[in-house]
Amino acid sequence: MAGAEKLPERVALAFEDHFGIRPLEGYGCTECSPAVTVNTRDFRAAQFRQVGAKRARIGHPLPGISVRIADPVTLDPVPQGQSGLLLVRGPNVMQGYLNRPEKTAEVLRDGWYNTGDIAATDEDGFIRITDRLSRFSKIGGEMVPHIKVEDQLQEISGATEQIFAVTAVPDEKKGERLIVLHTLSQDKLQECLTQLAKSDLPPLWKPRPDQFVHVESLPYLGTGKLDLRRLKEIAAGASA
Repeated sequence: MAGAEKLPERVALAFEDHFGIRPLEGYGCTECSPAVTVNTRDFRAAQFRQVGAKRARIGHPLPGISVRIADPVTLDPVPQGQSGLLLVRGPNVMQGYLNRPEKTAEVLRDGWYNTGDIAATDEDGFIRITDRLSRFSKIGGEMVPHIKVEDQLQEISGATEQIFAVTAVPDEKKGERLIVLHTLSQDKLQECLTQLAKSDLPPLWKPRPDQFVHVESLPYLGTGKLDLRRLKEIAAGASA
C-alpha cells in the first residue's frame, strides 16, 4: 500500500516489473486519523465482479467516511467528473487543532474537513486527486497547476525518481512565473526542454528555459514530501 504522496504511474510500473506486485494507492491526512480512501483488490464471486482499484485513482472512501467535491469558493457540490475541493466528514475527522481555534475554523465547517486537495470522482465513485490548492499559480489571470507541469516533465524525462519540482515567484507583469528546480545535467535538461516545447501543455503552463534552476538535490521534509517552503526560498534566491 502506498500513501503520503502521489504514486506516479511510472513508479508503480517499475515496482510491479521488479517485484511482481502492483502497489495499491491510498489517501489520507493527519487530520483524518489518517486514512480516507483506498484502492483494494478486485472482488469476484459467481457471475459477479467488483472492481476494487483503478490506475491514477485513490480508491473509494473507507466505511463510515463521506467525501464531497465542492466549489473552492462557495463550497457547493460540483457535478460528477468536475474538479473541486475535496471535503471529508466522518468519525475519523479531528475535533480541531489544539489551542488554535482560528486555524480550526479555517479547515472545519459543519463537520466537513477541507483537505486543500483538488479532486474529481468518476462514474464508479473512484476519486482522482488532480492537484493541491496551494500548488497553483495565477499567471495572467489563469490558474496553472504545478503538479501537472511536474508530471509532464517527469514523463518526458522517463525518470522513476522525482527530478523536477515546480514552484513560483512573483512577477510584475503576469502576477507569478513558474520556476523549475531540477537535478539533471545540462545535456539531459536540453533534451527535456526540446520535448517540452513540442508537448501539448498550454503555452502559459510551459516554464521558460531560463527559469530552470539546477540543484544538487530537491528539498524534502522528514515525511518524505517536497519541502514547498524551501522550494520557494531557493527559487526566490535564484531569481533575485
